[in-house]
Parts: sequence; structure tokens; C-alpha cells
Amino acid sequence: MPRSSNDKVPYAYVADGTWPYAALSADAPVSAHYAQALARNLERALNSSGQSLRTLAEATGVNHTTIGRVLGGKVLPDVGTLARLEVALGFQIWPGLAALPAVRSAE
Repeated sequence: MPRSSNDKVPYAYVADGTWPYAALSADAPVSAHYAQALARNLERALNSSGQSLRTLAEATGVNHTTIGRVLGGKVLPDVGTLARLEVALGFQIWPGLAALPAVRSAE
């Protein structure tokens, strides 16, 4: 899916550590912070539900490779995909403003 700006793929902003628990670089755009929090939330939801990528894919109609790309920080899902994932998992995975670092959210 094309990005709406000139932002790099989210995981490209990792400064230290391993995606999605890494520290992001100071120049990471808001989209990278959202993608990171979304990946962590999706991972927790998958673990809590006991579903695999393939069973979640079957339940949502979203290709398992797309789900893997979201988890890997390679893409942010569109709203329809996000909605199907949340409904199938029974968890809110979109992080909202909580994804932003405290400094940025206070601006």
C-alpha cells in the first residue's frame, strides 16, 4: 500500500533495539509511532486470543502476509483492514494518541 507522505516504512525509524519494542529515532514521524504501538497491540491481541496469523486471516479476509507486514512495521493498515482485525480479535488495537511520546503529545 502506498504511503500518503514521504515517510519511510515505520520500522526504518528504529534507532536502537528490535521492532516493535525499539526506541525510535528523534525524527520519526507520527505514523511510525502509531505503527509501532499498533504492532505491539496486535501482537498482544494475537497472543491473548490464541489465534495464528493464518486463522486471523481466515476470520478477516485479510491476507496473512499483510498482517505479518503490519506486525513487522512494513505497512500501516487502512481503516477497513483495521476494523476487520479489531472485530475478529475482540480487541481495540488502534492506539490513538497514546502512541505518541509524551513530549510530542503535549505540543
